[in-house]
Amino acid sequence: MPLTNPEAPDLRHVETWVFDLDNTLYPASSDLFAQVSDRMREFIMDLLEIDAEEAHRLQKGYFLSHGTTLKGLIDHHGINPRDFLDYVHEIDLSPIPPNPELPAILGRLPGRKLIFTNGSVRHAENIMIHLGIHEHFEGIFDIVHSDYVPKKHVEPYRRFLEAHAVEPAKAAMFEDMARNLAPAHELGMTTVWIPGISEWSFDHSEGEHIHYVTEDLNRFLSAALDVIEGRREPEEGQN
Repeated sequence: MPLTNPEAPDLRHVETWVFDLDNTLYPASSDLFAQVSDRMREFIMDLLEIDAEEAHRLQKGYFLSHGTTLKGLIDHHGINPRDFLDYVHEIDLSPIPPNPELPAILGRLPGRKLIFTNGSVRHAENIMIHLGIHEHFEGIFDIVHSDYVPKKHVEPYRRFLEAHAVEPAKAAMFEDMARNLAPAHELGMTTVWIPGISEWSFDHSEGEHIHYVTEDLNRFLSAALDVIEGRREPEEGQN
């Protein structure tokens, strides 16, 4: 069983901190994906000249069958993925609440920090700048780097690990989509699930592929730092 909201998680072995972007580095309650989803639907309506209902059906169907709507559109309609990514990520970031503690917490984490996202580099940079955390991250591995294969598959993880010379046994992955932690676990990473508000967040949330569960990233990282910096003895975990 995973440790849920642990007071003293033991991440002393971690040298590389890997973070998903959306609904992980900011609260899912910001509901940015509602904006992205609307723009996906608009893109599909314009592309295929169909109504909103049919576009929504395709959008969700491709997400379920391919891991991302984008992958379905590439496979079935041959779209230019960059056009899609640029269009859907033109959104208002103001719903993301300020988080002045996060930059300082990230700055205290020993080792490298990386973003691994099914979104684009541009979108990740916009979010990071908005949160004031850009300077703490060494790199971004996006859907383009993964050749548009989404994170529910193991191949992008292997590409990511190789591209950034990450040793999985010394890495931790933070993610809101539980199913995306299965490949990370398979490859030997410590996994931390941050449950979101959508049903997709809970898909594949039962199993040994999740080591820790937290509803508060700041609190979890601060608790991990208490152990790393010697202020607390660690709880027993699954890593």
